Amino acid sequence: MEHKDLVSKLQQRLGVGRDRVEAMLESFSGIVTERCAQMDSIMIQGLGTFEARKKMERVAVNPTTGKRMLIPPKIVLVFKPNNAIKNRLKEKK
Repeated sequence: MEHKDLVSKLQQRLGVGRDRVEAMLESFSGIVTERCAQMDSIMIQGLGTFEARKKMERVAVNPTTGKRMLIPPKIVLVFKPNNAIKNRLKEKK
């Protein structure tokens, strides 16, 4: 689903204007960005948890040259769906 499809679905379900839905999504995105930048997690009931995790530095090997290189640590955003969503996906199989 693309952004415009999500906006139109939310607009239909909420019965509000497109600008209002865009503002809500932008606010949600801003809150997730702020909290995850502070290494905090966000749990949304009925959906799941957004969490920032730090990946440690590691050594990788280039398969073609065999050269070893150090990959620096980085922070990644992880989403873990709740059990209700996991169960619905299992039922779809």
